[in-house]
Amino acid sequence: MTATTASFTIRTRGKGTTDITPAVADIVHRSGVAEGTVTVFVQHTSASLVIYENADPTARADLHTFFERLVPDDATGYTHTLEGPDDMTSHLRMVLTRTSETIPIHRREMMLGTWQGIYLFEHRAQPHTRSIAVSVVGV
Repeated sequence: MTATTASFTIRTRGKGTTDITPAVADIVHRSGVAEGTVTVFVQHTSASLVIYENADPTARADLHTFFERLVPDDATGYTHTLEGPDDMTSHLRMVLTRTSETIPIHRREMMLGTWQGIYLFEHRAQPHTRSIAVSVVGV
């Protein structure tokens, strides 16, 4: 059994999704693990991770539109606005999604489905640099 931990940062363009699948796949490959799991974790409270459709970008556009309707930045009544009007709404969006994903590894490859990718979901309007931790465990 072996365990490897690595991390990387990614600069976002503001709200939206960024494909991090290639970066995670590279860490899995370098780990040498043939059979096991990889856990991906975003170290922030205003961004999250999603495994989502990777073939048609309009699916991600619809996801963004859905979250804008579900948790609009112009909603009133929030008191936590220390970092701006999208502060509390970004935290709410993060809670509705996930901060980590675990994916099986088989034959040195992540077992993502044909149309699945791993995405960092930025919930803040302004660009941010986000830290991602990756843990690979297996044989």
